[in-house]
Amino acid sequence: MFELKIIIDEDKCTGCGECREACPKGGKIWTIDRKTGKAAASNLEFCHQCIICASKCPEGAIRIIRDDNYEKGSENEKNP
Repeated sequence: MFELKIIIDEDKCTGCGECREACPKGGKIWTIDRKTGKAAASNLEFCHQCIICASKCPEGAIRIIRDDNYEKGSENEKNP
């Protein structure tokens, strides 16, 4: 089974909801926290890995990481 991570840069996220609107399973996966005004992804078993959410984010706040690329991505962030 694959490992999927949706990383949201909270400094960039404005809570606009474009990710939720663009996602084919938006209501099952995406929520916008009313207190913080930030997007959150959960229930990733419904995610098709289409990356539409990341491509539609006007702030570039969403990254999709699949399988073992999560660890490699974290490593690359620390050492750009």
